[in-house]
Amino acid sequence: MRGADTFTERLFTMRHLEDFVPADHPLRPIRQMVNEALVKMDALFAGMYEADIKGGRPSIAPEKLLRAMLLQVFYSVRSERQLMEQTRYNLLFRWFIGLAMDDAVWVPTVFTKNRERLIAHDAVIELFNHVLEVADKQDWLSGEHFSVDGTLIQAWAGHKSFVRKDGSDDHHGGGSFKGQTRSNETHESTTDLDARLYRKGKTGSELRFIGHTLTDNRHGLIANAVVTTADGHAEREAAKAMIHDASQAAGDAKAEITLGADKGYDAQEFIEACLEMKVTPHVAQNTSGRRSAVPDAIAQTDGYAVSQQKRKLIEQGFGWAKTVGRIRQVMVRGLERVDQMFVLTMAAYNLTRMRTLGQIRLQAQ
Repeated sequence: MRGADTFTERLFTMRHLEDFVPADHPLRPIRQMVNEALVKMDALFAGMYEADIKGGRPSIAPEKLLRAMLLQVFYSVRSERQLMEQTRYNLLFRWFIGLAMDDAVWVPTVFTKNRERLIAHDAVIELFNHVLEVADKQDWLSGEHFSVDGTLIQAWAGHKSFVRKDGSDDHHGGGSFKGQTRSNETHESTTDLDARLYRKGKTGSELRFIGHTLTDNRHGLIANAVVTTADGHAEREAAKAMIHDASQAAGDAKAEITLGADKGYDAQEFIEACLEMKVTPHVAQNTSGRRSAVPDAIAQTDGYAVSQQKRKLIEQGFGWAKTVGRIRQVMVRGLERVDQMFVLTMAAYNLTRMRTLGQIRLQAQ
């Protein structure tokens, strides 16, 4: 029998928001891990709003703000305005953020104001670190074997904004630069002062940053992430800083730390710096018309072969960040803001991998 095309809405409903989210929804384990990390940040959040304790309206809970920012990454939402629009009618978004059905949704400019507060207190970095602690508690990190690499991030600035520092451009705004020699020494972007004109390999010159990640080889989780200005030495300098932090975090002086990397890291000064830090450089040997700086005694070991296989996992994180996380071209300006978005995106990537690892463990039991 054909049903009637009618719409009768109840005056009241007795269902909870939790009832609308399927029991096997992939966001459920992710929200649990995020909440576990946010609980450890309570002291930081208290300090963030300590100056406002004397008066004023209560601010948005930073826990809700961070969960909303993670949702924007998970679902490739292009802007805060679109995120707030979807939160108005998407019950799943409301549940994940922690908003009731009839709670008012914030205006998009709230993100602009609170993002600066989060940067000032390194809240996103703290979230990233506490997510790693959750992974370490589940024994998903080796803490000894790592890989490193960098990826180009296109800045939210165009070629026309790249003008001479002394303001002597013939065409206002750099509208015509054909036949002109342009470099970072003589030119800068008026849109994003931290962006640098840079090219790598066969890519064209663009205003860019470089995002760097250090992955743990056990399951490919991101152990460290940072963004720097784009130049030819940034990748190796960032790698040295990140592996030094990883060595300090190991806590065991006898632990054998290894670092896998591609041929771009095969430089004498980088290899020597790794050995000084007691890190075994499992860097791919570059023998194209030159002699590799990686000793053959290291390159012939079984561990070196394993590192060369594992280091390719780092590309999965970059691929996810650029397609799902929309980090291929950032929609914020300034090194600090780009760094925050990159670290947040890598934290979201870790959470998705950790959810999958948890499911595999349950199936194996």
